[in-house]
Amino acid sequence: MSNLEDPLAAPCDTPGTCPSIRYLIRPRAKDLGEFSVRRVLPAAAQRMVGPFVFFDHMGPAEFAPGQGIQVRPHPHIGIATITYLFDGEILHRDSLGYEQPIQPAAVNLMTAGRGIVHSERAGSDLEVSSRLHGIQSWIALPVEQQEREPAFMHYPADALPEQVENGVSVRLIMGNFGDLRSPVTSYSPTLYAELQFEAGAEIALPSHVEERALYVVEGALRSAETRIAAAEMAVFEPGETVVRATEAARVMLIGGDAIGSRHLWWNFVSDDPARIELAKRDWQAGRFGTVAGDDEFIPLPE
Repeated sequence: MSNLEDPLAAPCDTPGTCPSIRYLIRPRAKDLGEFSVRRVLPAAAQRMVGPFVFFDHMGPAEFAPGQGIQVRPHPHIGIATITYLFDGEILHRDSLGYEQPIQPAAVNLMTAGRGIVHSERAGSDLEVSSRLHGIQSWIALPVEQQEREPAFMHYPADALPEQVENGVSVRLIMGNFGDLRSPVTSYSPTLYAELQFEAGAEIALPSHVEERALYVVEGALRSAETRIAAAEMAVFEPGETVVRATEAARVMLIGGDAIGSRHLWWNFVSDDPARIELAKRDWQAGRFGTVAGDDEFIPLPE
């Protein structure tokens, strides 16, 4: 299905130990050259959560002046990518002609559809000491929309709805959460939010969402008697679920309706392996388009 290394997943298979949790996923480090990421999805035991087919925790990485992220132009099909930063800046350029810096708490949503090329470079902070920290995720498009026209949308930080209640701050990135509604486009029922907990605060996860998971960026949570530590993703069983912060915590909530299995190879995602083979040939033949102002590219992996 994929040439990516899969994270380890620990099943909660001892009766009574974690009745609401299906898996605790522990990511593996993936070296990207300038820095490493924690790759959480796809995992061997849980390849997707709702439409989320890929989830990377970037950094935190510290850069000296003149250094930073330098991801050369590369292609995608069949997905929408979401870049969400806590610290730093990334400059996005793509084959549609968009050039857009992404800064903390804003959203860059790039819909690959039938095919797009983009690069991710250091932003305006390149010439000073900088820190990069954030989440890169991919959402698989429904089968009927996999070949849609590519698109790009930027949502500034003040466009995302927020609420603070009982010691928990919710910033909604995609979907619905209580009375909050996100303006960010989604292609199937999707939930994506940043939660910040005060120590001891608790929250009930939306029970109407078919598949749900929490990734702890910082701090720690507890669900019943199970501790969810920093850099762990808990994939929950359906039904009512309450989580409590044992210390101040920053957490990403992801989920949505299951959309069926996907094949993933490099940056290509599809329900049809033949479509991925075509994308490989197209990239080798230069049929994907180019990124203006960025003449480099990442060759097809061998």
